[in-house]
Amino acid sequence: MSFWNTAIGVMLGFSIGGPIGGLLGGVIGSRFGSYKGARNFSSKQQNQAAFFTALFACLAKLAKADGQVSKEEVETVDRFIKDRFHFDRTQRQFAIEVFNQAKDNSNTYEEYASQLASLLGSNKNSLVVFYELLFELAMADGLLHKNEEHLLSKTTSIFGINADLFNQFKRQFSSSNSDPYVILGATKDMTFEEIKKMYQKKRREFHPDTLISKGLPEELLQRAKKKFIEIQEAYEEIEKKNHQ
Repeated sequence: MSFWNTAIGVMLGFSIGGPIGGLLGGVIGSRFGSYKGARNFSSKQQNQAAFFTALFACLAKLAKADGQVSKEEVETVDRFIKDRFHFDRTQRQFAIEVFNQAKDNSNTYEEYASQLASLLGSNKNSLVVFYELLFELAMADGLLHKNEEHLLSKTTSIFGINADLFNQFKRQFSSSNSDPYVILGATKDMTFEEIKKMYQKKRREFHPDTLISKGLPEELLQRAKKKFIEIQEAYEEIEKKNHQ
């Protein structure tokens, strides 16, 4: 958990400002007290800290976009914390505090998302993983509410990622995740060659070596690796049907 060890001890040596830096500093100050040992941290470490702070801030803003934070959305965030990231007690407290402070502060979803996009602009793979996590939370109650849909639709533009991802993830989280066409972002009326090109593109995007070289936070690499396997299996299933 390199990010959390960095974040809790980083603020006096931290160069990230804006809403993400303000939120991170506020959480550390209110939850853990002041830190006296300033240090210098690499750009990669700072970006990873920004990634997770922005993640839980955007999750909070998105969860409240339909007017209230639903029980299902709270459970989804808790599942991220407990199961996906395997946070220990201190790390879990930190994530919850980020979520709670962001939920009620005056900064907007767009401000957090825009700053993250600025910090990670050259790392589109991390932004796509981030976007998928936001979609999973938004669809936790089985519905995509109007305000949530509006924010998620805007996010592709803010992040500078493919606008088609909005419809792809909307389909993915509103239908069975086992549908190989949904996993690849394909449709059944596509030719096999078209599907193969989509598969090859996704395979490159989610290949573990690519993600490691792009600096994806270690805490998300396992998720990305699982996605890579799902993409591989989905293509193999379609390929098998095509050759029957």
